[in-house]
Amino acid sequence: MRLNTFEKFNRKFSMSIEWVGLAALLLMMLITTIDIIGAKMFRVPIFGVLDAMMILQLVGMSFGVASALVLGRHVQVEFFVMMLPKRIQAAVDCIINLLGFVLFVLIVWRLGVYAHGLQIDGEVSSTARIPLYPFVYGAAFACTPVCLIYATTFVKAVPKVFKNGS
Repeated sequence: MRLNTFEKFNRKFSMSIEWVGLAALLLMMLITTIDIIGAKMFRVPIFGVLDAMMILQLVGMSFGVASALVLGRHVQVEFFVMMLPKRIQAAVDCIINLLGFVLFVLIVWRLGVYAHGLQIDGEVSSTARIPLYPFVYGAAFACTPVCLIYATTFVKAVPKVFKNGS
């Protein structure tokens, strides 16, 4: 019961932060369009477009990854696993979810360490001089629900491994 409530919360949270990623993608399209029109027609490109694109790509991808995982729109190769017995499928599912959890815990941790280093050093983007650390902290925050999704999926998959039957 608590696991289902936690799963619902995580799903809603993942879907809500997806809007930040969507806004970043829309802003990328808008900036690119304005920059191309300005550069080609009026010979006035927008200052710092490459910096903005770099930052918006980070925001768009990191804030969209949790919802992609929730909706099952991530890359999965399972043609071989489907031919295995149900218990072995469940064991493989447990291992994959555990590895995914560990990977994203490491990603969140290292992004936090990297962002802290950028903050201490005062790193900024190359042309527009935009501080980089808030966006890296944001990426770490956005990857946190992925850890929770993998943990929840792992906890739900463990009983299937030890279930009697095939």
